[in-house]
Amino acid sequence: MKKDFKEEVQSRRTFAIISHPDAGKTTLTEQLLLFGGAIRAAGTVKGKKSGKFATSDWMEIEKQRGISVTSSVMAFDYDDYRVNILDTPGHQDFSEDTYRTLMAVDSAVMIIDSAKGIEAQTLKLFKVCRMRGIPIFTFINKLDRQGREPLELLEELEEVLGIQSYPMNWPIGMGKEFLGIYDRFHNRIEQFRVEDEDRFIPLNDEGEIAGEHSLKDNNLYNQTLEDVLLLNEAGNDFSRERIASGELSPVFFGSALTNFGVQTFLETYLQFAPSPQPRNSDVGEVDPVSEEFSGFIFKIQANMNPAHRDRIAFLRICSGQFERGMSVNLPRTGKNIKLAQSTQFLADDRSTVNEAVSGDIIGIYDTGTYQIGDTLTAGKKPFQYEKLPQFTPELFVRVTAKNVMKQKHFQKGILQLVQEGAIQYYKTRTEDVILGAVGQLQFEVFEHRMKNEYNVDVRMEPIGSKIARWIENEEDVKETMSSSRSMLVKDRHENLVFLFENDFAMRWFSDKHPDIKLYSLM
Repeated sequence: MKKDFKEEVQSRRTFAIISHPDAGKTTLTEQLLLFGGAIRAAGTVKGKKSGKFATSDWMEIEKQRGISVTSSVMAFDYDDYRVNILDTPGHQDFSEDTYRTLMAVDSAVMIIDSAKGIEAQTLKLFKVCRMRGIPIFTFINKLDRQGREPLELLEELEEVLGIQSYPMNWPIGMGKEFLGIYDRFHNRIEQFRVEDEDRFIPLNDEGEIAGEHSLKDNNLYNQTLEDVLLLNEAGNDFSRERIASGELSPVFFGSALTNFGVQTFLETYLQFAPSPQPRNSDVGEVDPVSEEFSGFIFKIQANMNPAHRDRIAFLRICSGQFERGMSVNLPRTGKNIKLAQSTQFLADDRSTVNEAVSGDIIGIYDTGTYQIGDTLTAGKKPFQYEKLPQFTPELFVRVTAKNVMKQKHFQKGILQLVQEGAIQYYKTRTEDVILGAVGQLQFEVFEHRMKNEYNVDVRMEPIGSKIARWIENEEDVKETMSSSRSMLVKDRHENLVFLFENDFAMRWFSDKHPDIKLYSLM
């Protein structure tokens, strides 16, 4: 039986996976896709020799380095749910891309390495989720290796992140002695490396194995019973409401690499994760089940198919129903646009999408029309969703084409890659091009892509870290205010920007020109 519009919306689960690099994020994504029947075999990030790469890592540099530097979007169906996963870059140099991705989801899955606990990048991304009140589900990974004590990890979760936790399951041993998990939520034991028909052992009302079983004589099983008793008596109470408000994180233990505990996690997650939520706009909250179509663009990616030199804008649908060929309004320009070419993704495999509803992420073909943060609406009265954050860059390089004959390709490549939002573009009075980024790896990716996608070798001259400040009252700025310590440039929107050498130079400038009002992005 076909679902009606409201049921379709409520069956959507759209989440981002966040973690520190190497915690197992891409591996977990692969296993989830496997359950959704979206892929036949999980690639492994480190399996470079086999020629198998993670499905979500499609860019050439990602395959060479075994890291994710772009946010991939993947969709699959499971148990009457449509799951949209956004696999974010773990590398800190790409935090801006990740930050914007977190604006497009309704919940987040945080992966923690059981040996390392909470790492710097996890903390940073977690704070963004907390700021937005996004429900957070925690997957503690790599139980098949020796790690830290589970109670210690929970304590760290609560102390460092300031969020309460509720373990949905509990490990029985770890590393070489890892026997499985005690599933508190389903009242069963799931055994590690045991055939499917014997994998689950039901527990009685007291939470113990009824009848004869070899596990009953195992010290690790008895230790787990003691731990679970402690959690039942002294741990946090389970609360669906507090999970929904982002105050309580359900915790799952498992091993993504060996695909253990992943299915249990997925099925439980789908039960408690929120369906699409209302979004703030300049006309108030927009209900996801309202009939009028609307959405916002949170990411633009050039050359997903290098053979076609295409650009895809990633659109999060926030209300109503998308139909291919529909006309929408772009409030920023007031133009009407026909959405004729639209796709859904399994990493770089695409299929044309004819219909989609609130909560779905679709790709729309972009000829340079869209900007990150654009709202698209189909109602009578256009409106804007809240602005997406833009980071103030900290590192800067002066960039030129090694071959002056390739100036046209150079300009085209730069402008296309800049529109993706990972690097920022500035121009000096003498038309020199300066790029700014949050982290060094972004420059390496830029150089790699210019060569591979636009056939242009670039020369990058580092000009060090600078403090970039925009100006509220541009009309009061004079060219004479520009110096080697406070360089005056224009950004790609022709706004004036000062690049200060350091804090001292910025303070000196402000003392000398108190009437100039400076501001940073974020």
